[in-house]
Amino acid sequence: MTVKQLLEEQLLIPRKIRHFLRIKKHILINQEEVHWNEMVNPGDVCQLTFDEEDYPNKEILWGNPDLVQEVYQDQHLIIVNKPEGMKTHGNQPNEIALLNHVSAYIGQTCYVIHRLDMETSGLVLFAKNPFILPILNRLLEKKEIAREYWTLVEGRVESKELVFRDKIGRNRHDRRKRVVDPQNGQYAETHISRLKQFPNKTSLVRCKLKTGRTHQIRVHLSHHEHPILGDPLYNSKSKTSRLMLHAFHLSFTHPLTLEKLSFTALSNTFETELKKNG
Repeated sequence: MTVKQLLEEQLLIPRKIRHFLRIKKHILINQEEVHWNEMVNPGDVCQLTFDEEDYPNKEILWGNPDLVQEVYQDQHLIIVNKPEGMKTHGNQPNEIALLNHVSAYIGQTCYVIHRLDMETSGLVLFAKNPFILPILNRLLEKKEIAREYWTLVEGRVESKELVFRDKIGRNRHDRRKRVVDPQNGQYAETHISRLKQFPNKTSLVRCKLKTGRTHQIRVHLSHHEHPILGDPLYNSKSKTSRLMLHAFHLSFTHPLTLEKLSFTALSNTFETELKKNG
């Protein structure tokens, strides 16, 4: 491909930033200045230089770096294991959430690629700079970032494999909740695999999302009479101390190194409650 195609189509660099790279001669191929329509070949080394004008620093409040459990980190991204009871990002500028803690841990402003509900624990991916942000967002949109959840539900899940395709919409009576809404809801697809059945009539299942609706796993399982233990919104009678939903697995191909990355992580509280309730 040409230099122009590399920057525009492969790296998704915005038009304004491409203009800066061009006039400042901040792109080198094999240590040499290049014209925009020159070809980039396999094995070529592409060097891009950015400064404050290209990507102005976005300042946010620092959180507590000691609250960050790092799973993986490189020059461009970081994956952490979020505890339950913590928001992924705040809704107000002065609200402290996981994003603030991760930014303090890194020492620079990071960017959320995908979020988890506050009550859900597990793996969350962050971009460490605004250059990689749209590239990772595109991977997410193209469903090239695979995510799996483990959850403990009420009842014996009799089928080893299930697929739920119920449409999900807003609950008109409670703005915090979502409901299955065949008429006005958005298409949602959840793939369920039974991992283990327990004597006390609970089941551990793995969930894979084909769509990303708000509370999708929680709504689908509750609707099909397998509410998640500890769910304060969809299973209020449960006395389990936390929502038993955990983002267990995350995998994707690194967009710059093309390395296949795959990670798993559990949380201490999830494992503890699993032993109690399982």
